[in-house]
Amino acid sequence: MSFLWSLIIGGIIGWLAGMIIGKDIPGGIIGNIIAGFLGAWLGGLLLGNWGPEVGGFYFFPALIGGIVLVFIVSLILRSMGSKRV
Repeated sequence: MSFLWSLIIGGIIGWLAGMIIGKDIPGGIIGNIIAGFLGAWLGGLLLGNWGPEVGGFYFFPALIGGIVLVFIVSLILRSMGSKRV
């Protein structure tokens, strides 16, 4: 049950990051979950573990990590899209 809860919270964190940055995360719900999980990992590495813990994620570092991840992915996808002929 805790894995399902982590998937839901990861999806919400990824969705919030996409909403804050104003970019769509490729992959829909699966993309949101992946961005949430990777954002939580990245935020934990960069900012440590602080703030409220929800579903095994520290919310603020996970959200900030998700925002950074979505921003980087959107830059990469935009640069790949502009080089197509």
